[in-house]
Amino acid sequence: MLVMGAMLAGWAVTGVVFLSQGAWPVFGFFGLDVLALYIAFRLNYRAARAHELVSVSRTSVDIRQTAPSGASRDHHFNPFWTRFNVARHDEVGITSMVVEGQGRSVAIGSFLNPDDRDSFATAFGQALAAARA
Repeated sequence: MLVMGAMLAGWAVTGVVFLSQGAWPVFGFFGLDVLALYIAFRLNYRAARAHELVSVSRTSVDIRQTAPSGASRDHHFNPFWTRFNVARHDEVGITSMVVEGQGRSVAIGSFLNPDDRDSFATAFGQALAAARA
């Protein structure tokens, strides 16, 4: 809200200056910049609503994936038949994480940054090993 307010104030002040100088098309183009920034913020906030809830117990591995639209999908695995595959790249780090078992596979953590992927992979691997013990 603060960024949009600052952009609107800057647009209004600068637009009025150009409008008073007779450069009326500039006024409209400044409005397009603010509109583009608003759309970018809305899309970013919408994408940020996506999340995953992963729980591991001795009896099940449960994954709930929620899309930005709010639709969710549940996946259930037996921890003794579940494999956790991590694909790594030398420069980037972890590029993908997949939970596989019982003929199904689910990609998880695709929206995480590389550091969070690494810490999640470590924690999930330990939790899966503890559930099997």
